[in-house]
Amino acid sequence: MSLGFIAVASTADVLSFTRRPRFSLPPHHHLDRSPLLNRLTLTLTPRSTLAAKNRFPLYKECFPSPWRPRAVLGDGGGLEWQQDAGATALVVAGAYALVSAFDSLTGRNLIQQISTSTGARYFASIVPFVNCLRLLIYGLSLAKDEGLVNSVTREGKPEELLRGPLYYVLMLILSAMFFWRDSPVGVIAVSMMCGGDGIADIIGRRFGSVKLPYNHRKSWAGSISMFVFGFLVSIGMLYYFSSLGYFELNWNNTIQRVAFVSLVATLVESLPITGKVDDNISVPLASMVAAYLSFGL
Repeated sequence: MSLGFIAVASTADVLSFTRRPRFSLPPHHHLDRSPLLNRLTLTLTPRSTLAAKNRFPLYKECFPSPWRPRAVLGDGGGLEWQQDAGATALVVAGAYALVSAFDSLTGRNLIQQISTSTGARYFASIVPFVNCLRLLIYGLSLAKDEGLVNSVTREGKPEELLRGPLYYVLMLILSAMFFWRDSPVGVIAVSMMCGGDGIADIIGRRFGSVKLPYNHRKSWAGSISMFVFGFLVSIGMLYYFSSLGYFELNWNNTIQRVAFVSLVATLVESLPITGKVDDNISVPLASMVAAYLSFGL
């Protein structure tokens, strides 16, 4: 597991978190009224605003609500699809550019590759470890970073950083330290967590109208995309690392084994245990066990 792959994986799961609609003042609502009216307008809650409109019909005509959503989730206008597609393209392009730049610099000997020594894995683990410390600091509200909180949480609460996002980087550290780049187990586990579970969440929220019979919080669309993308990303990363000479694989057997691991990870991800065990823990751990047994390492 190269340093570039760990760096990319540290940021790849941002897309899997739900966006919240942003609200802003329309252009015609500048605060140029008297201080009293400005204070009244900005302090009214949505409920009290509605009550005022019902009790005073002229209020709606004289003082229309200053809050207007820029985008409404699920409005069917195609805005969500375009935003998801654009964000996905940017992340993929950025990840590819990061890895390409890293490989180019190492090829020119401007920077050195991580060595093959035993301690190299611990140095590579510094990348997700720094992110782990960052999540702890902001998750415990020792410092504030609204940009970080809004980008990787569903409800915009700092304490959410101590759950899914923190588990995510901990799994990266575990994979790097125990399996490193000379074992397909860690590569598959990270690929299932990033490519499989991450894409499944996006597809499931967008097209997941048909739910699983044993878990109504999961959908057929999400589970199918979990299996397909987990399999494809794992095969792609295994091919990448094998082409660099880190391990040799019999591809006929490897495809079958990766399909088995993808099936196990998909089944685990679909179970109604999210309230007890986070997917960022259950999916990579199940993938590690299945890959370890399947590859006979």
